[in-house]
Amino acid sequence: MKTHPLTFSRATALATALALTFGPTGLMPGFMASAALAAPVKKGGATVTLNFVNAEIEGVARAMAVIVDKQIIVDPRVKGAITLYSDQPLTPREAYLNFLAALRGQGFSLVEVGGMLKILPEAEAKLQTGTVEVGSVKRSGDQVLTQIFRLQFESAANMVTVLRPLISPNNTINANAGTNTLVITDYADNLKRLGEMIAALDVPSATDMEAIPLQYAIAADLAPMVQKLADGGGTAPGAAAGAAAGQATLVMAEVRTNTLMVRAPNAARMSLVRALIQRLDRPGAAGLGGSGIHVVYLKNADAVKLAQVLRAAFPGAGGSSSSGGGASSTPGGGSTTTAPSGINLSSGGGAASSGASTQSTSPVAASAQPSTGGFIQADPSTNSLIITATDALYRQLRAVIDQLDGRRAQIYIEAMVVTVNEQKLAEAGFQWAGGAGSENQVVAGTNFQQGGLPSLFSLVGASQQTAAAVKGLNVAFGRKLSDGSYSLGALASFLETNGDGNVLSKPNLIALDNEEAKIVVGQNVPFVTGSFTNANTGSGGSVNPFTTVERKDVGLTLRVRPQVGEGGTVRMTVFQEKSDVDASSRGNSQGLTTNKSSIETTVVIDDGATLVLGGLLQDDFSNNSSQVPLLGDIPVLGNLFKNRSRSRNKTNLMVFLRPVVIRNQDDANALTSDRYDYMRQRQINSQPEPSAALNKIDAAPVLDPLKLSNQLTMPSVKQPLDDPNASAPTVLMPGTSGYAPKLAPQAAPKAP
Repeated sequence: MKTHPLTFSRATALATALALTFGPTGLMPGFMASAALAAPVKKGGATVTLNFVNAEIEGVARAMAVIVDKQIIVDPRVKGAITLYSDQPLTPREAYLNFLAALRGQGFSLVEVGGMLKILPEAEAKLQTGTVEVGSVKRSGDQVLTQIFRLQFESAANMVTVLRPLISPNNTINANAGTNTLVITDYADNLKRLGEMIAALDVPSATDMEAIPLQYAIAADLAPMVQKLADGGGTAPGAAAGAAAGQATLVMAEVRTNTLMVRAPNAARMSLVRALIQRLDRPGAAGLGGSGIHVVYLKNADAVKLAQVLRAAFPGAGGSSSSGGGASSTPGGGSTTTAPSGINLSSGGGAASSGASTQSTSPVAASAQPSTGGFIQADPSTNSLIITATDALYRQLRAVIDQLDGRRAQIYIEAMVVTVNEQKLAEAGFQWAGGAGSENQVVAGTNFQQGGLPSLFSLVGASQQTAAAVKGLNVAFGRKLSDGSYSLGALASFLETNGDGNVLSKPNLIALDNEEAKIVVGQNVPFVTGSFTNANTGSGGSVNPFTTVERKDVGLTLRVRPQVGEGGTVRMTVFQEKSDVDASSRGNSQGLTTNKSSIETTVVIDDGATLVLGGLLQDDFSNNSSQVPLLGDIPVLGNLFKNRSRSRNKTNLMVFLRPVVIRNQDDANALTSDRYDYMRQRQINSQPEPSAALNKIDAAPVLDPLKLSNQLTMPSVKQPLDDPNASAPTVLMPGTSGYAPKLAPQAAPKAP
């Protein structure tokens, strides 16, 4: 007798049937649990009928564990009842999928971790799912999975924007830009739907790209016009920027080959742009030898200087304005210039000469005076070049102009001048005096006056105020005279002086690449250079004296010319000077004396790095001694006839420099905002305290908040004061990475 593949004992079959019929809340819940654990149901061809009405989730999970032959763990936070029944027998897989759907309806999910099934709240399922698959989705149902999709053509970041609204609540989608992949955690059936959408979207771009060479027109001139026409004329500001990726037409000029690079979203748009370019690429109006007049408006370069550079680069086309620049006389009285490739241009009347012209190899003139002749004329008022040339020569000139008319970088330069002084002085001595005759008549004694010590002779007969003004410890011995004054016989003096100084100067400025910049902080001091007395012997007999003076800057001077290299280095020619008027020379009839420290050098430094330019380390020591001959040499007692002094002066001077390259407006805005906020915060912190007696003047001026835009901001009548305890910006010097840059420069760089 053959048996069915799924064989039950009679007791086990009855227990399982009752459990599946009544559930854990039916007639015999305890019996159901024991039966479920006693006889697991095998998958091979067996069917089950589900009939759970308002059954506890934990009890249904135990029965389902028997059906699928896997351990199911229920999280303690999972509570509630579900209804799960079927009209017809189901396979174990169908019963399992029905169970997952019922859990999802209650806000719970089932995840597979280490070969076990775990029922969790839906919000926690994405954190504990152990199933991670790569590629296409092979599963379906309501189980939470993590799927990794590798994209080949479309950007993962762009795909996130499209798919995020389709992700189930409490589940996630993330993009990894490094590997251009999507990581999605969601239910299996939704992952399968998302996978089909990703496969449909991740296809090669349908845009067409083509290089269209130009025969007559200039690529740099034609590209902006074609771009505006292709984008609908540019009537709406930002229309091109707001277009969807891949839907806008992009036109770029390739100056070297005079070619337009065009990318269009479809073949029809590409055909339209190609036809437009062909209509515009026509020869110009016929002129002298096919030449025409072209006006080129410069964006960054100086028109006058660039015109001189172009004449030097094309010496045969310099016209009559250049010395020896290829001008030759013609029968008609004009001059003829020979351009490269044998092109002759006449700058005056008469027939063109076919003779060879001499070419000038002189360097470009340093002066920037407007040109008055030649076929390249600069207009300083509009900063433009007026070029008279053939189309072939104009293309060559325009290619050079486009490369030279680039935006030059700016360099923010911080200098730091540090001076540390240390002075020490020690003096000790004894002085004696003996007198005879009338009062206060000194006829013999010693006189040791050095440094800050007083002289005994200067104190004899001095007033009380004068004697009290002497420095150090002074012990005098003498007698009182009949008139009430004192006659000094001996004076012991001791003096010690310590002095320290610390001076920090931090000038900073911004210079254009390869342009000199200078900053002076100090005073304009007059220095006498001569005097004259004119004795008028006329009737008046008056004298008209006068003095000639020359004013000079005294203070801190920084002059620098930076040059940015291609490898991220900055070459700088630096002149740094620090000067001040010597206080001891004030009132001197010979004039003032200045103390000056200067350094002039050329250095190369990396962008954002700090370099020491130089300095001075000076240490002066002096030891002086004065004594009475013979008496001063007596051991021990000889000190009573000596006066000794020692001094030591140490000076430390160092100059540091730090350049930060500002390559774009964002870096400039970051630097400006940092310095502006620093000064504004200092104004806020220096506000006067409220006073009832001075209530009419209750606040000092404060800068308005900075707005880096083209809108004009009018200052407010009464500016609000921010929190005075707010911190000031971080110091850039020395050696911090700002702007950089971030400058990362970035950045944006911080306040000193």
